[in-house]
Amino acid sequence: MATMNPIQFIQQVRAEVSKVVWPTRREVLLTTVMVFIMAALTAVFFALVDLGIRGGLQVILGAFG
Repeated sequence: MATMNPIQFIQQVRAEVSKVVWPTRREVLLTTVMVFIMAALTAVFFALVDLGIRGGLQVILGAFG
């Protein structure tokens, strides 16, 4: 691995960081809200699936019990 001058390395890092397009505060807020909404919808979906499977198993096992 080739050695590099630390000053040159820092200059290259700063040049790359300046190319990054940082999100605005509004974009961060909207994506955060969307993540919470999707997490809530996923939790509700899996809770309903769990209830359905539990009910189905109770019916099946009740028929044999």
